[in-house]
Amino acid sequence: MIRLIVGLGNPGPEYEDTRHNAGFWWVDGAAQRLKAHLSQDKAYFGEVARVNTPLPGLAQPLWLLKPQTYMNLSGKSVGALARFFKLDPAEILVVHDELDLLPGQVKLKQGGGSAGHNGLKDISAQLGSPQYWRLRLGIGHPGDRAEVAAFVLRKPPSSERELVEQALSKSLEALEPLLRGDFEKASRVVHAQAPRPKPPKAPRPQPGQASDPPPDPNVEA
Repeated sequence: MIRLIVGLGNPGPEYEDTRHNAGFWWVDGAAQRLKAHLSQDKAYFGEVARVNTPLPGLAQPLWLLKPQTYMNLSGKSVGALARFFKLDPAEILVVHDELDLLPGQVKLKQGGGSAGHNGLKDISAQLGSPQYWRLRLGIGHPGDRAEVAAFVLRKPPSSERELVEQALSKSLEALEPLLRGDFEKASRVVHAQAPRPKPPKAPRPQPGQASDPPPDPNVEA
C-alpha cells in the first residue's frame, strides 16, 4: 500500500502556477480530501502532513510531502523521510508533470527511468531504486527539446490548465485504492477514458431540397 505521497514542484509564489508544479497541485487536492494540513518540516526539507488514519480500517499512517528543495534536489527531501520511517520504494507514490503526455492525460506506473525529469532522477538516486510508483500528469511538449526548460517553468494557458485540473480531479478518485494497495483498481480509475463525443448528425433535407451527393472518391478534397 502507499504510505508516502510526494508531489513534485518548486517552492515560491513565482512558480506556483507553472507546469512544473502539477505534482504540488495534486498533493494539495489529496490533502483537502483527507482534511490534512501541510506544514514546513526542516527535518525533511519540505512541507509535510501526517494522516494517522487516512481511511477506515487503515492503521498505518500516511505522509504527504511537497519538497521545498527545488526540483533538482527532490530526492533530498524524499530520501530523508523514507529513510527515517523505513519506507520501501514500493510504498511511495511520486506525482509529477509529464512532457510525453498531453494536457488532460494521466498515467500510473511503477518503476522505470526518469525520461530526463531531474526530480525523478534525484529521487531514484537517493532511494537507491527506481521502483516507486509514479502518477504522471500530462502537460504537453513544446515541440523543441531546447525549449523544455522554459516551457515547464511557464504558466499554461487557461484551456490547458482546465484540462490538467480535470485530470487531477479524475486521478484523485484513485486515492482510496492506492492507499489500500489495490493498484489494479487504481489503474482502472486513472486510465479510464472519458466517452468520446458522438459526431453531430447531418441535418435532414427539407421537403423539395436535394441532399448533398456522396463524395467522389476520385476527386481530392
